[in-house]
Amino acid sequence: MDLSIFELIKTVILGIVEGLTEWLPISSTGHMILVDEFIKLNVSKAFMDMFLVVIQLGAILAVVVLNFEKLNPFSSWKSRSEKRATFQLWYKVIFACLPAAVIGLLFNKYMEEHFMTAPVVASTLIFYGIMFIVVENYNKHRTPRVTDLDRLDYKTAFIIGLFQVLSLVPGTSRSGATILGGILFGTSRYVAAEFTFFLAIPVMFGASLLKMVKFGWHYTGAEVLIMVVGMATAFVVSILSIKFLLRYIKNNDFKAFGWYRIILGIVVIAYLLMVGDPTKS
Repeated sequence: MDLSIFELIKTVILGIVEGLTEWLPISSTGHMILVDEFIKLNVSKAFMDMFLVVIQLGAILAVVVLNFEKLNPFSSWKSRSEKRATFQLWYKVIFACLPAAVIGLLFNKYMEEHFMTAPVVASTLIFYGIMFIVVENYNKHRTPRVTDLDRLDYKTAFIIGLFQVLSLVPGTSRSGATILGGILFGTSRYVAAEFTFFLAIPVMFGASLLKMVKFGWHYTGAEVLIMVVGMATAFVVSILSIKFLLRYIKNNDFKAFGWYRIILGIVVIAYLLMVGDPTKS
């Protein structure tokens, strides 16, 4: 495959979309599927299906870099109790990932074959947009039970992990589902967002590895370059996106994201009515 500058520009655009939407509760996979309909890379369908998942590794590395000290239980700067607390955090993350890992392995192929469509993305964008508005209205006069990540108990962590399973449906937003779950079950927005970022590390590394194994280890030079450029772009944009979200939620709720999802979902439905479902072509 010949790789032109134009193809690299399209890859950078996809990386920007991934970095922006992975951490904001607006569905990165949904956006990537929709953007891919207008900015098609000159690659095989098998490679593109894999790339849309593996590009998330760049976004995950941003979380690791921004929180390396907090996530590192072997840091020489930490006291014994701080190291113990960091191990506890990792245990909670792994425990919360179990539902998505089990159900994802069992139903991943079925979900890809039956739900990776524009109508499903549009429907879930609208549904969870409404849910964000409803939950925020419900939560307006409640006081969060968990306002510090260290005080997050295993039961609440596991419940948040159950909400992560919902993100197997494209358009749901993994971060959106887990943040909603956290808020509903007593965490502050900040704790829900922070735990969501950490949950993504094993889940997305696992999903990416699974996709790469299924695709096979036979990449062309052009395909390798596309993956590197896409992940590098997603990494840089993710750092900015994460910092923005954590600042934003200190003084704002998630209603704006809910309205955005609803409007985008309506736009997608209007587009489908005009031209049909491009994901079936």
